Amino acid sequence: NSQPFEFHDYKKEGIQTSVLKDWCDQVGWEKLVNKRSTTWRELSPEKQKAVTTMDAAISAMQENTSLIKRPVMLQVGKIVAVGFDETEYQKLLP
Repeated sequence: NSQPFEFHDYKKEGIQTSVLKDWCDQVGWEKLVNKRSTTWRELSPEKQKAVTTMDAAISAMQENTSLIKRPVMLQVGKIVAVGFDETEYQKLLP
């Protein structure tokens, strides 16, 4: 059984502020910013400490799209999963 899907490579294509705001409203910016990533660790301590609000997180994620935890899975515009979790995906996908 294959599911139709659309792949958006925000590392290559970028991502709109309105999309990130919508995602943050749905799951919280804290869940979207991948603080375990190499990109996060390479940020200066000052830049890391500045990410304390949704607006700051959105700005940082647009500047460095690798900060966005991947993948973000949506169904009909609603986030159903953030980050890879095989067990969770097996529940979501028939």
